[in-house]
Amino acid sequence: MRLHFSASDHDEAKTRLVHLTGFYGQTKIDDATHIIALGGDGHMLHVLQDTISYGLPVFGMNCGRLGFLMNEYADSGLHDRVAAAEIAPINPLRMKATARDGSTHSALAINEVSLLRQTHNAAHIAISVNDTQQMECLVCDGILVATPAGSTAYNLSAQGPVIPLGSGLMALTPISAFRPRRWRGALLRDHFKVVLDILEHDFRPVSASADGAETRHVTHVSVEQASDITLNLLYDPGFSLAERATREQFLT
Repeated sequence: MRLHFSASDHDEAKTRLVHLTGFYGQTKIDDATHIIALGGDGHMLHVLQDTISYGLPVFGMNCGRLGFLMNEYADSGLHDRVAAAEIAPINPLRMKATARDGSTHSALAINEVSLLRQTHNAAHIAISVNDTQQMECLVCDGILVATPAGSTAYNLSAQGPVIPLGSGLMALTPISAFRPRRWRGALLRDHFKVVLDILEHDFRPVSASADGAETRHVTHVSVEQASDITLNLLYDPGFSLAERATREQFLT
């Protein structure tokens, strides 16, 4: 087992990086069999995005606050923990956005693709699923499409549903919807394609973000699962993402 360690910029994570690499060594990522991410959920997302081409499983240890995507930190027995870890396979979302100037932008999201109004004017967004228009105009602050892994993040804060890992679903959740007032979103099969068209985009500018990658002044955004990419997260037995998602639904 050859470990490559990656730490966030927080002091605690950097201190633990020095300690762990001194004990276990530091393998170059080209020669590694596993990646150990030290930090919080934000760093885990960065590691997953930056190392997609290597196809290595990632075991995260929390050096931040919440750390929903991370395991608990411990400096001993790391080889045994990684060897015994359960695998949580995740397919990211692929966002393709067209901006007002005609440029196109593509990005991957492990958690969610979110659209947000850029000014005081509410966004007006038409929603299509698999080439069929499902909503002529959603008046809102924004809308997001979340993976099961991301359903407990921004999606949950926006009153979206928690989605069990492996359910084959993704969440389409409005952000502060004004009209239709009672629409709370939809659960869609994860192989469906969602297209979001921005109405009156000059007067009502909207930005689109795939996790942290933002495109401003978008006019058209498509979101679908990147089924050709599988990311493997590792978790201690009994603390998998699926079990955490179940517990999250009973928190008050």
